[in-house]
Amino acid sequence: MEAFARLMSEHTAFLREVYFFRDLGDEELRIISERCRETSFQAGEIVFRERSAGDRFYIVLQGEVEVWKDYDLPSRDRLAAHGAGHIFGEMALVDDLPRSATVIARTDTTLLYLAREHFQEVLQQSTTVARSILRSLSAMVRQSNDSFVASLHRQNQELQRAYAELKDAQDELLRNERLSNVGKFSSMILHDLRNPISAIRGYAELILAHPVERVRVEKYASSVMREADRLKDLSGELLDYSRGEIRLDMRLVDLREFFSRFRSLVEDRFTAKDMRIDIDVAWQDPVLLDEQRLLRVFVNLADNARNAMNRGGVLAIGAFERAGNLVLEVSDNGRGMDADTVKRVFEPFYSSGGGGTGLGMVIVKNIVEAHDGSLSVSSVPGSGTVVSILLPPA
Repeated sequence: MEAFARLMSEHTAFLREVYFFRDLGDEELRIISERCRETSFQAGEIVFRERSAGDRFYIVLQGEVEVWKDYDLPSRDRLAAHGAGHIFGEMALVDDLPRSATVIARTDTTLLYLAREHFQEVLQQSTTVARSILRSLSAMVRQSNDSFVASLHRQNQELQRAYAELKDAQDELLRNERLSNVGKFSSMILHDLRNPISAIRGYAELILAHPVERVRVEKYASSVMREADRLKDLSGELLDYSRGEIRLDMRLVDLREFFSRFRSLVEDRFTAKDMRIDIDVAWQDPVLLDEQRLLRVFVNLADNARNAMNRGGVLAIGAFERAGNLVLEVSDNGRGMDADTVKRVFEPFYSSGGGGTGLGMVIVKNIVEAHDGSLSVSSVPGSGTVVSILLPPA
């Protein structure tokens, strides 16, 4: 009897230090202590399993326990660890629901427990105990909520970091892919660069051969400038493709002046093959766009059309309004393309004519989309090709 009384006294002193019972008086602590019983578990032994009936409320007297979710599954999660003075298992006694987790002894552990009927009896006999338990449960819920919010915030930050790293990796992969493609098709590109370089050298030799004949010198110098512009355009296409982005210099442009400048850039090439350029500008208002970039679009489209047409061919360009949008249409009466070729016109380094870098239509598409526009290509073998560019009004 003395040993039991001494044990109850020790339990009472221990419970007084437990936060769950901190506000209780000596009498309430004595009532609880009298109903508590000791039990022991060896390290690794299960105290109770998830989804089992909640029949006891535990207090760690000595040792340590671990709380696990989905303990019997490969994807199990360790939720918490409790040492001396911590309580667990109380929620199942309060809400009368099955256990929400599995608890195992991490070390050799001694527990105090209060059976369900004794727990309810204590609540009925002491309103102070009931209030203390409610406050403690409220504090635990708040702590759990704070922990959940902090964990969610931490996970969001980790997701943001992971997304940024993934985006950087994706951008690097795209850059490497572009550079790899440039290397893979370098022979094609160098061949296309060699032609204007050879032409420039030839015209320079002609200038040196006739230095005092002004008419010839002016003609050959103009040819040198034209071939130099071709080199500039080719290098610009390679640079834009390797960067993967188009940097626009937006300005107000009069379309009549724009197409007059375009004609001066390409007309000699068409005249040399007895081809005609017809331009019809029905759009009257100035347009906000990158003039140099859009000139490259039309020069590329004109070169494609010239290569596809026979002598006497006609390149027709129209600028008009459709549903409030600006439509720029380029059509030719050349050999046209079949459906499979039309599907591949925007593939990098694809050239149906077997010449050029194969980047012309890629650059065209990138420039148009950089202007928030769209384009479509329609073609019929033997009847020519139509490229329609739609730009939103600015």
